Amino acid sequence: MAITNTRTRYGTVAMTLHWLIALAVLANIGLGIYHADYIPDNAPPDVQKFAFQIIQLHKSIGLTVLVLSLARLAWRLVNPIPPLPVGMSPALRVTAHATHFLLYVLIIAIPFSGWALVSGSQLGLPTHYFGVIEWPNLWFLAELPRATKHALHHTLALTHFYLAWSMIVLIPIHVTGALYHQFLRRDDVLRRMIPGTKVATNA
Repeated sequence: MAITNTRTRYGTVAMTLHWLIALAVLANIGLGIYHADYIPDNAPPDVQKFAFQIIQLHKSIGLTVLVLSLARLAWRLVNPIPPLPVGMSPALRVTAHATHFLLYVLIIAIPFSGWALVSGSQLGLPTHYFGVIEWPNLWFLAELPRATKHALHHTLALTHFYLAWSMIVLIPIHVTGALYHQFLRRDDVLRRMIPGTKVATNA
């Protein structure tokens, strides 16, 4: 299988980045919902310690998504993707392009907004990247006065929240589109992103 994309399928680099980011995003959505819905603010010390570990893992995965997403965007800019199948209606083409564009925006904007939220926090808690290194905060937010951080926190938290829920809404749309191509149109759109599958040789 080729490393780079061809006119009929994605290469190993694009596939690897796609599935790593997808798994990381799903994991982080689960961690975020679990922390928000199942760990109360007045939890006992042992639960608070567990919650801190959950948040550290959430931040580490999010920063990984940010790095991988930037790499994926750079790879796409220098390595064009396979074209959409012939015969798709203009409306479906617009929907497909819009969905992919929004996904690229979100996989970068969500972790960046989380990084900004942590960087501008009044608590000043460090981010231990998978317990190995301390990830630096964004300096232009970390150095703000405490009163400014307090005023900014709500805006940053809401931004991260709404971006995350936009992703939660968009993922089923993206999956539905892939299944539509696989089982109704019966074309190669889904197969060309899955390693080891056979696709048509013509574009």
